[in-house]
Order: sequence, then C-alpha cells, then structure tokens
Amino acid sequence: MSARIVFDLDGTLIDSSPDICAIAADLLWAEGLAPLTLDETRGFVGAGAAVFVARMRAARGLPDATQDRLLAAFLARYEDAVTLTRPYPGVAEALPRLGAAGDRLGICTNKPERPARAVLRHLGLAPHFPVLVGGDSLPLRKPDPAPLVAALAGLGDGPCLFVGDSGIDAETARRAGVPFALFTEGYRADPVAALPHAAAFADFTALPGIVAAILPDAGKAQRD
Repeated sequence: MSARIVFDLDGTLIDSSPDICAIAADLLWAEGLAPLTLDETRGFVGAGAAVFVARMRAARGLPDATQDRLLAAFLARYEDAVTLTRPYPGVAEALPRLGAAGDRLGICTNKPERPARAVLRHLGLAPHFPVLVGGDSLPLRKPDPAPLVAALAGLGDGPCLFVGDSGIDAETARRAGVPFALFTEGYRADPVAALPHAAAFADFTALPGIVAAILPDAGKAQRD
C-alpha cells in the first residue's frame, strides 16, 4: 500500500520569511517603528498569523489594543505575499519522485488556507497536494493533532509520515502517533536532539530514501 506523507509548509517546503518580513515592515513603518529582521521573522513564524502579529507587536512594544487592527492588515496582504518566497533546494525534484513511487501527499500548516493555496499555486507545487489543511481550516491548530489527523484522513488509508521543521511539528506528530521526519534547514529554534524524530535531513533529495527506510512496506513495488 502506498504511503501518506503530510508536510508542513513554511520552513519545510518553502522559505516564505522574506515575504512575511516585507509585510511586517510595511505594518511597522506605518506605526513609526523599525522593521523586523529576517531572523526575528523566522523565529516568530509557525504558530499562525495571529501569533506572528502578537510576537511582532511584543518585539516592538506595541500594545495589545492594536492586535485586531494589525492582524486584519496583515491578513489583507498575506494572500498576495508570494513573490519573494522560494521552495527549499531539492523540493521540486523530491515531490515528483514521491508521487512516482505512489505516495499520496498533503499539507498541514498553521498558515491560513487561502495564503497557503496561493503560494503553492504561484510556485507550481499545488498539483502535488490534493489535500491541504490550513491554520483556519479547523477550530484547532498544530500542535493539536486534529489538523494532521484530518490531512491524513483526506489521503485515505495506509502507512503515514509527517515532515516538518519545528518543535510544533514534532509535538503534533507525537500527539497524533505519526512518525516524524525533521527538515533541519527551516525555522527550527530547538536543537535537533531535543526534538523527537524518526529521521532528520538537510537535503530534500534524501527524502525518498528516508520514506523508504521509515515505511519499508509502503509502495515497495513502485520503489523497487
């Protein structure tokens, strides 16, 4: 039986931090404040748009009363924030290889669904992912396991794997009881050794081999 492989998006398949940083710069400029650095932006991404805006505010001393206004302004720009985003090296090659082996691919991200779909379309990656669960698709977000469980259910039956880059992703996989492959070159704040994982990798060209090692019986005929 073929494998079900679900991916996180930002920091795993794509580096969207330059686009997100640009949105934040516009919002902070309007408040008369200094922009976020790329490192700050990467550190604030991962828990959803509302948490990003809250962390941005805290970093520049903006009061809680500005949260709703700034979040609305952020979301209004988010769907079109695609021009600076790039897939990580090897992603464009790895996804067709997984598909050719019979693997079914999905996305589970805390990014809102519409911006997630927009950036996948812009990068030409959308056809690889028949299932996408975004940060606003369900009442709960990662690290609650419900979004991952929903994404896997949308892909049918069979052995499964979650691929992500962060402590949030590792905890989501643990709570869902799903093996986790850690991409080490994303937005991870924790040491690799601190995150439970079945495999860690820095190059997406290694992922098909990792899938075969973690799920040896999945799609064996196609991989042989």
